[in-house]
Amino acid sequence: MDGTGAVAGPASGQTSHRLRGLAVTGFMATLAATVATTLAAALAQAVGVDFEVPDGGETIPLPGFAVVTGFFSIAGIVIAVALLRWSARPAKRFVWTAVSLTAISLVPPLLAGADTATTTALLGLHLVPAAVMIPTLARSLRTRTD
Repeated sequence: MDGTGAVAGPASGQTSHRLRGLAVTGFMATLAATVATTLAAALAQAVGVDFEVPDGGETIPLPGFAVVTGFFSIAGIVIAVALLRWSARPAKRFVWTAVSLTAISLVPPLLAGADTATTTALLGLHLVPAAVMIPTLARSLRTRTD
């Protein structure tokens, strides 16, 4: 913090370089998380998980996993960028925030009323992108003070 109480950060050019690097790393991680989650969902389907959710009786289509993973991964990048810009300890705050949001994301599969195989697969499919995105973005946010 500087004398005015504001968070003192790196020079503007260094910040924009870090933001760009974080965005590139984040989008690469999003691609990896999307592919990993979609492949895991395809594998689950291959072993008999139907992904039928009783609320409406619809089956979650395979491309749906890619879309949702991509959307929420990009939301994670936005959170990481905001923390890089406005937090004195962006990596620590990002991990805390991302793990909390991941834990919250595990509630809907438990409440959906799907069979055990579908519920278990959905819980696992929430953890796959988290396992890719959280460490990758946290690593990109690390500074010597974190």
